[in-house]
Amino acid sequence: MPTQKLTTEIITAAIEGFESQKTRIDQQIAELRSLLTGGPDEIAATPGPAKRKRRKMSAAGRKAIAEAQRKRWADSKKPAEPSAPEAPPKPKRKLSAAGKAAIVAATKRRWEAVRAAKAQQEKAATKKPAKKAAVKKVAKKSPPVKKVAVKKSAAKKTAPAAAQSVTETGGQ
Repeated sequence: MPTQKLTTEIITAAIEGFESQKTRIDQQIAELRSLLTGGPDEIAATPGPAKRKRRKMSAAGRKAIAEAQRKRWADSKKPAEPSAPEAPPKPKRKLSAAGKAAIVAATKRRWEAVRAAKAQQEKAATKKPAKKAAVKKVAKKSPPVKKVAVKKSAAKKTAPAAAQSVTETGGQ
């Protein structure tokens, strides 16, 4: 089945056919609405795009708005008034020569340590491990801990007994 090319004549005929169907449907809708409300037969008009009615402003109104805007701009451009007197700024702290020397010395020590660690890593990375015969490592034992006997003093043991005997004898 060959496809037909749409010509302007075919398109205009289709438009006219759809418009006649639309008017017929609009009439049927109007009849149904009149049955619902019992009102007169009205053909429902298709609502077009609502045009917004522009309001006109008088020259005096425009002048008042412009003046108010100028006043707002002038107020915003004005520097803010300080609410309270500002305290004088704190004097800038100065670093003493001894303090500066201490900081420099600490920095040099730190960088020396960093460079030494880096050199040690490079040395360890370039060093080839020598092949050695397998040697059994003997686990080192920690030295034995000596237990020291703590002797309780004889005075502590006898002190309560001595106090008891003194009270029994009447302090003699």
